[in-house]
Amino acid sequence: MKTIPPRLQGTDGIRREVALQSTFPGLSPQQVFAKHGVITEEFMERYAFAHARLALKKKSKTLARAFVIGWDPRDPKGDFTEAVVRGVRKAGADAWVIGTAPTPLVPMMVRAKNAAGGFMVTASHNPKDQNGIKIFSDGRGLKPLPEDDERLSKSVLRQGPLDKKSLSGGRIDLTKEALKLFEQFHLIPENSWAADGTFADILLVVDPARGALAKIAASVFRKAGFRQVIEVNAKQDGNVNQLSGVADLEGTALITEDMIEKGGKFSRHKAPIALFTLGKQHKKAVEKGDLRVCGAVFDADGDRFYRLEYDPFGDRLLVLSGDETAFLQAKFLMQEQPDRFSAASYIHTVESDLNTGVSAEGLGLRRDLSPVGDKWILWKAAHMDLENRLRVLRKRAEYQGTKKDRKTIADLVTTLKILKKNDALDVPTFNRLEADVDTVEHNLPPLDPAVAREYGPPFAVGSEETGHNITTGYLPETQRAVYCGNGLKSALNTFAATQSLFRKAAPKRYFAQLEKPFTPGFKGTGYAYYIDQPSFHAGSAVWKKMKSLVTRLSKAGGYKARQTAFPEDPDMLYLSLTHAATGRPAAVFVRNSGTENKISVNLRGGKADEKFLCSLRENGVRLLMYELKNPGHPLYATERALLQSMQAGPLPESRAGDGPEARVLMETGKQGLTELTPEGYRLTDRGIWYLDECMVGGL
Repeated sequence: MKTIPPRLQGTDGIRREVALQSTFPGLSPQQVFAKHGVITEEFMERYAFAHARLALKKKSKTLARAFVIGWDPRDPKGDFTEAVVRGVRKAGADAWVIGTAPTPLVPMMVRAKNAAGGFMVTASHNPKDQNGIKIFSDGRGLKPLPEDDERLSKSVLRQGPLDKKSLSGGRIDLTKEALKLFEQFHLIPENSWAADGTFADILLVVDPARGALAKIAASVFRKAGFRQVIEVNAKQDGNVNQLSGVADLEGTALITEDMIEKGGKFSRHKAPIALFTLGKQHKKAVEKGDLRVCGAVFDADGDRFYRLEYDPFGDRLLVLSGDETAFLQAKFLMQEQPDRFSAASYIHTVESDLNTGVSAEGLGLRRDLSPVGDKWILWKAAHMDLENRLRVLRKRAEYQGTKKDRKTIADLVTTLKILKKNDALDVPTFNRLEADVDTVEHNLPPLDPAVAREYGPPFAVGSEETGHNITTGYLPETQRAVYCGNGLKSALNTFAATQSLFRKAAPKRYFAQLEKPFTPGFKGTGYAYYIDQPSFHAGSAVWKKMKSLVTRLSKAGGYKARQTAFPEDPDMLYLSLTHAATGRPAAVFVRNSGTENKISVNLRGGKADEKFLCSLRENGVRLLMYELKNPGHPLYATERALLQSMQAGPLPESRAGDGPEARVLMETGKQGLTELTPEGYRLTDRGIWYLDECMVGGL
């Protein structure tokens, strides 16, 4: 039997393929997880129970003994969602159920209702055969960090059957209240960044990826004043992300008309097809600048956003990832409130274009690099905000506080410094500290507004290339700040930003600025799916081979390679490269996905580095496939059969269907093993190599 890792969680919660517990007679839910890599409904129940019990150990006079629970629509029968509800109730807490809802609504409700925490049942952008749980803490709704994950994992692994536990907590339906809050949140100017008439010339195609934002996003866009809103992929039938959503757009900067024709990459994707149709209908008006034809594309749980825009001069669609949308948001904030945001942080992850952060510095922001995962952006933003609050409190205590107040604040500052020095990745400890700050804040009178303005926000924008963007949001009525990856807010903010930034630009200039809001570098990624993920970790044989390969090829290519450590993600292999002759920076990093069974080789650099980095990618991906492909993975045999069938000729696209074969065909394309042509799927050079060297002579 496989060994269960010390931390069950990945980058963002836990997610795997799912099946009912009855499928595995004689095995406990934990054994099913370890042996088969599958989450059952009983595993989810124990997982929710264990977390709720840990969270409820914290005694609080202000927090309700309740957890907010939402989900995306991938589980129509409710086998897994109701298991989470049962787990919370058996732990002795009330389940505040908000039903099918986007992920950001969970931390919003946690904040608004002072809940003890929240659960979102989702596998995000992953295929429909997977599910999982995202956890949010009380207060800010922070996501668990490594130390929290380890505590929870130990508790889950020790947890026995719950069938004899009574449902001691209640089940309260807060769906209507939650959806009302979500709509109100996005329509106030502080959160939308829009004024009356801002969106009046935009024709918008909305793709909610058959997920949680179906109907919800389109309704908000209509009420926000978009000229016309057309929704596609809105059926909530469980087929989340199928031929829809942001995941299929990753790595694509432009969509041309041939890509939506038979054999094209997006030939069955409704959003690009609808945008080309709409764009051609209104081509003259778009050329004159009288109309915009845009797309807002989300993922199943609604925390990611990509923007599409029809360019009539090139008859193509521009694709804006999280890098472009975040930079546009930052540029807007600096245009509108330069004094307030000057030197505030622009946080982006290692996945971003290297030039994104450099360009943000050029705006007057401070660049901050983060590991993969929006939880790290949230964590950094929370620390920055707390430090800023303590600075303001010190000033307030100078004006109106007592000696005791000043001593208390000094102690809180010292505690925060110790946490940072010790790299304490522990959400409950941070939340306790923030609760103490709340108490002091409540007891001191506020600063004069003129003095308070000297302390601008330390955080401007947080960004992941994959579309998780974070800016400060404010709850209606209370104005309490909330930070969360929010696809709908990011969409509204991006459209508001470009309507303001480029409103006077001539049409051709508008599209040029939109396509390249900053000078782009080179980004490349190579994937290997269905692998033995535990074999790649810091110091492992494969990890060392990869480091040696990159170092050797870099030296031969005229680059110096230096390993950079990220304590938050110690198993990621990150090598900073410097071109010996010019000093030009580049980077290569290799890491296991925390959300899917795959590993990636990621390349970042300038355009001048592209040829070298592409060669590095090819060598790196082949090494990972040779060393890590796992014949025991349930989809390995399907992949092998499909690839072998292509040796006789192209596989017709009609063979894709809707089952596991469709998913595997898509993922062989992402691995660069196959390509879709008008005749069907055919092997690439890498695919031919893989069959010859890995499936036959290797693995």
